[in-house]
Amino acid sequence: MPVIPFENLPDSSRVWVFGSDRPLTEDGTHVLLGSVDDHLANWKAHGAPLTVSRQWRDGRFLVIGVDQNTAGATGCSIDGLFRVLQDVERGAGASLVGGGRVFYRDAHGTVQCAARGDLAALAGRGDITHDSVVFDTTITDLGSFRACFERPAKDTWVRDLID
Repeated sequence: MPVIPFENLPDSSRVWVFGSDRPLTEDGTHVLLGSVDDHLANWKAHGAPLTVSRQWRDGRFLVIGVDQNTAGATGCSIDGLFRVLQDVERGAGASLVGGGRVFYRDAHGTVQCAARGDLAALAGRGDITHDSVVFDTTITDLGSFRACFERPAKDTWVRDLID
């Protein structure tokens, strides 16, 4: 129900960060965000409308936020969000729901996606270093997202995979 500007969500809001395994085309972005916006406009938990927002970042990250102070998302409502994303993946031309991926900025500042198991090889080639910016898609609250979504690899768990 109430979709608000992302910057108006409080830091205590629950967030989900979905990273696309590849950059989306303009059409893919339109398909994805149209479906997400339709879902968010009517998103409810046990019949109560949720105060929500979304942000699309770097052509790769969909961030969904719910203000838990008004009404919190529940298991069924969260499952509904995941179903919408799984349904739209084909039309968007990318995978958004799934694990085992690490996102980082390459030397040109472009966001890249790699399987966790490929990080050592990428580090060996110099494609990812301790100073490379990595993205923490496991963050679950907006305050943490705002503070540390992007950090140098040396300050994250990724450092252990690239040593």
